[in-house]
Amino acid sequence: MKRDELRKLIKGPILTVPTAFDGSLEVDHGRMTELTEWWVESGLVTGKAVIKVGAVGGEGDKLRDSEWPGLLETVVRAARGRATIMGAIHHKDTLRAVEDAKKAQDIGVVGLQVSPPIFNSPDQDDMVSHYEGLSDAVDIGILIYNTPWWRYGAIYPETFRRMVDFEQIVCIKWSPPEGVAFEDIFDLKDTFNIIDNTVQPVPNHKLGGHGWIQTISHADPPHDLRIWELMEKRRYDEAQALFDSVIPKLRAFGADHKEIMALLGQPCGPSRPPAKTTSDEKRAALADLLTSFGWPVVSASRAAA
Repeated sequence: MKRDELRKLIKGPILTVPTAFDGSLEVDHGRMTELTEWWVESGLVTGKAVIKVGAVGGEGDKLRDSEWPGLLETVVRAARGRATIMGAIHHKDTLRAVEDAKKAQDIGVVGLQVSPPIFNSPDQDDMVSHYEGLSDAVDIGILIYNTPWWRYGAIYPETFRRMVDFEQIVCIKWSPPEGVAFEDIFDLKDTFNIIDNTVQPVPNHKLGGHGWIQTISHADPPHDLRIWELMEKRRYDEAQALFDSVIPKLRAFGADHKEIMALLGQPCGPSRPPAKTTSDEKRAALADLLTSFGWPVVSASRAAA
C-alpha cells in the first residue's frame, strides 16, 4: 500500500490498547477478541481511529518474542477488516526489526510503530539507514516513534527531511528533542502524518497534524471520537475543553489504564510483574473521578475482583 493510502488510515485518536492477561499472566486471547469486538462496535473503526497493539503502554515490551505475533493475529482476526490495526517494535536493530515487520505484514496489520534502535547507539545517519531498511522491506505503514528522553532516542527534523522519499514511512510520533520547537516538524505535514505525543492534540491539529497518542479511547471510545470530530470541524475551543475535562485529571491522578478499564466494566486482567498494585482507597478515588466524568462505573470492589 502506498503512503497516500496509508495516511488516510493512520490518523485520529491512536489507542495504545492494553494486553489482556489471564490469572497465570499468559496472554488471554479470548479476552483480547472480546475487547477488539467492543472497540470496533464502539466506533473505533477505519478512518476514525487506530488500534495499536503491543506498544509499551500495552505491555508490549514485556511480551515474549513468541507471544507477539499471536497477539497481533488475534486482534487482526477479531477486527475482521473493520478497524485499522497497528503493531509495535521496540528498540530493535535493523535486522530483527525487519524480520518482525515482515511477520506483522503477513499477519495483516496496516502499520507498525517502530522505536529507534537505541541499544545500537545510533547517530542521525544510522537513523536514516535504519528506517530506510524498514521502508524497503515492507508494504505496510511505519510510524516512527521519536523518543528524545532516551539516550540515542532523539530524531531531529532535518533527519526526518532526509526520509521524505521512503515510501512506507507514513507517520511521525512527535515529541521535540531539546532545543527543537514543537512547530519545527510541520513543514513535513503534507508528506508525513504528524501524530502528537506531547498532550497537545488541539495545537497539533491546528498546525496541520493528524492525530494524537494520549487518548482514553480504549476505555471510553466516545470521548476521543468526539474530540476528533470537533477538531476536524475546526471547533477547537470545544475540542480543547473536552480534552481538558478528562486527560489532565487522569494524568494528575496517575491512573492505571487497566484499573480504568476494570472500573468501566471491561477488565483486562493483571499486569506482569514487577507491577504496582492499586490500594482499595486509590481505586475508590479513581472510581469517584471517573464518575465525575459521567462514565458508567461499576463498583470499585467489583472491579478489584
